Amino acid sequence: MTAAVLPWGGLALAAAGAIAFSGKAIIVKLAYRHGVDAVTLLMYRMLFALPLFVALAWWAGRGKPPLSRRDLLLVAGLGFSGYYLASFLDFMGLQYISASLERLILYLTPTLVLGFGVLLFGHRVTARQLAALAVSYAGVMLVFGHEVSFSGRSTLIGAALVFASAVSYALYLVYSGEHVRRLGALRLTGWATSVAALLCIAQFLVLRPLAAAAVAEPVLWLSVLNALACTFAPVVMVMLAIERIGATLTAQTGMIGPLSTLLMGVWLLGEPFNTWIAAGTVLVLSGVALLARARPAP
Repeated sequence: MTAAVLPWGGLALAAAGAIAFSGKAIIVKLAYRHGVDAVTLLMYRMLFALPLFVALAWWAGRGKPPLSRRDLLLVAGLGFSGYYLASFLDFMGLQYISASLERLILYLTPTLVLGFGVLLFGHRVTARQLAALAVSYAGVMLVFGHEVSFSGRSTLIGAALVFASAVSYALYLVYSGEHVRRLGALRLTGWATSVAALLCIAQFLVLRPLAAAAVAEPVLWLSVLNALACTFAPVVMVMLAIERIGATLTAQTGMIGPLSTLLMGVWLLGEPFNTWIAAGTVLVLSGVALLARARPAP
């Protein structure tokens, strides 16, 4: 593709969406410095994002038939798995591990989607896809092995929670594919995220007293930033990018995400940067690139 016809608008949207998504981990780590817990922090993030996603779902559904009972059950299930459970496990894991390792683990999601396709639907895997899996997991294990030697049990707990988050989101992606085409990506995302937001708020009301909502003012502002810049905005930007340049090129452009998390973690959180982290990041991104370019098995 020549520079004259390169879709710069779509590429810019994909890159901005990936960077905005990756900023979530940084904001969460900054908020934890003010003594807030995962349940409360997640509640505030979703409380501020809820009106935006309800508006998105309404706007995307204009002129379309209302959701059937089956669709409502589907949206509820996808919202629980893809946004509520995945977000909760991710926030819990960030209490134990660095933002850089968290982002690398989450970038295993494409490999998990491939694995679930094999286990649940009998899809076949090519040798190139297997090589991509091996490269990606080698990168995560390289960084994980380096961190666990310093943090021990806490790294094991955090990595397990974030990996479970990636599994939950991968299941959402696997089961939402055909329904995205039928209901529309923005409409499905808007309603599923709204369900997740209500679950996060309900979780807080069940597990915490109302007095726990009294948090430091920086936590509120960080939560507003998280809801707007790292939750709602990137969802819209990535969807618009897919519309302009396709899912494959959007996914490949999104590989900037782990790099931006790594740099922001060093700059804003004072997280270490060494050859182990750099090498692991290169391996994970190389594995995702191989997987994006690999042709599916017949």
